[in-house]
Amino acid sequence: MALTGMLLAVSIVVTSFVAISVLRDSLINSIDEDLQDSLHSVSTALMSEMTGSPTETVPHQGFLLSEDGKVVAHVDATGTTTAQPDTQPDLSRFDREMVEQSEQLGITVPSANGAEGSWRVVAAPQSRTSYTVVVAEPLGDTNGLVSAITLLTLSFGAATLLAALVVGWVLITRAFQPLKKVEQTAAQIAEGDLSRRMAGYNSETEVGQLSMSLNRMLGHIEDAFDARTRSEARLRQFVADASHELRTPLVSIRGYSELYRHGALRDEEQVGQAMGRIESEATRMTQLVEDLLSLARLDSKRELATDDVDLLVLAHDAAADFAASSPDRSVTVTNLDDGPATPVWTRGEEAKLRQVVANLMTNAVRYTPKGSDLQILIGTVPLTGVPRDQRPSTAGNTDPAEFLAQIKVRDHGPGIKGADRAKVFERFYRADTSRTRETGGTGLGLSIVSAVIDQHGGTVTLEDTPGGGATFVVSLPSISTPEPPPETLDELPAVPEPTAPPVVEDDLPPIPEIDDDDPDIIHDPRP
Repeated sequence: MALTGMLLAVSIVVTSFVAISVLRDSLINSIDEDLQDSLHSVSTALMSEMTGSPTETVPHQGFLLSEDGKVVAHVDATGTTTAQPDTQPDLSRFDREMVEQSEQLGITVPSANGAEGSWRVVAAPQSRTSYTVVVAEPLGDTNGLVSAITLLTLSFGAATLLAALVVGWVLITRAFQPLKKVEQTAAQIAEGDLSRRMAGYNSETEVGQLSMSLNRMLGHIEDAFDARTRSEARLRQFVADASHELRTPLVSIRGYSELYRHGALRDEEQVGQAMGRIESEATRMTQLVEDLLSLARLDSKRELATDDVDLLVLAHDAAADFAASSPDRSVTVTNLDDGPATPVWTRGEEAKLRQVVANLMTNAVRYTPKGSDLQILIGTVPLTGVPRDQRPSTAGNTDPAEFLAQIKVRDHGPGIKGADRAKVFERFYRADTSRTRETGGTGLGLSIVSAVIDQHGGTVTLEDTPGGGATFVVSLPSISTPEPPPETLDELPAVPEPTAPPVVEDDLPPIPEIDDDDPDIIHDPRP
């Protein structure tokens, strides 16, 4: 602002100086022309005065000089003639030679006898005499006019400069007021308030465009911080849950070990049962660690060893396995309309897809009443015929499948209601925490299912079973039946007939109390 004011002041001064100089030169030239035009009339008046004839009125003062430059006659604008007027120009230098060199051009000379003021004179020699005629005009009025105009111009320029500075300051202050608000908002954001935004600016202006860009950047930053916060929260919860799950079998193993060490196991039968419980808890802990490793491998996004996979084979194998391990249940394999199942082909890693079906079946067996029936349904459906939440993502896929290969695991248990439906695929989440120890689940099975299916470009969703229960629906991109055709249904393993479940009696002594203050025990980090 100061530099702008200085430049503006210099511009005003230079402009005023040039204008005044031009004006003064114009006025002087006008006087010179008048003096030159009046040379003849003044010369005539002076010669008349010399001869005693009546003097004519002349427009300017005239002086008649001798050859050595002395004034011998004078006439003023009123026609009065005097030898020595009160004020006159200093003509001491105007000898004959100097006059001839001036070529009748205007010359500025001071007043004679040290008087104030200056004169403009034009001199010309008389051709038939040795005299010189000088026409003079005082410059007092002209200089006064120029001085007045100079003062007026400079005053107006100063006023203009002051007004320009005031207006400029106001405009700049108003123009930068939004930036001041942006600065204040940025300071609040720097203090940690990422919810602040630049609002109320016209998007057509530079400040508005800057604000929009900053708002988009702040949105991305806030999303990144939120994602990091959620990730850290999930990690903390994951570590807490893993510690809790590992603590339970470790406490059991330590309890039975202390029973054995203190001699509380009285006979071989009790020792065998205690060793069996230690082995089962170790197996449970091993399963938990294996599930954690499986999730870690899935999170690393390792490349799949894909091949053509028939979901019908996977369904029959799972049905046979669980019919053998849960003989009190009826496990059937049908198509999506409860009719005879036919081969359904997709592309993926067979071992991982087998793990998906096994985890879904394990979940169904674990959380449904004993003896309840289970169903595995498979089939192919058009992409447009399924709900949007069951459609695989087409991001980056230039040739999405027109049909989906689906496998459903249906149970007839209590089902999953309310908020539990949105959380069943979260790690270590259990819809029925009261039965955690009874069922022996790790809470990672459905998380592994979700991660595997996501890696295969599919979806897994939850539906209600008609009449009660839960149905997990796995949707994968379908492929046409490969050649040679798959093995027929007659070649698939038969599902064993259910048999009565074995009865196991446990007469072990109670596990001794574990001191929670014991530093060797891993405590549950959750409140």
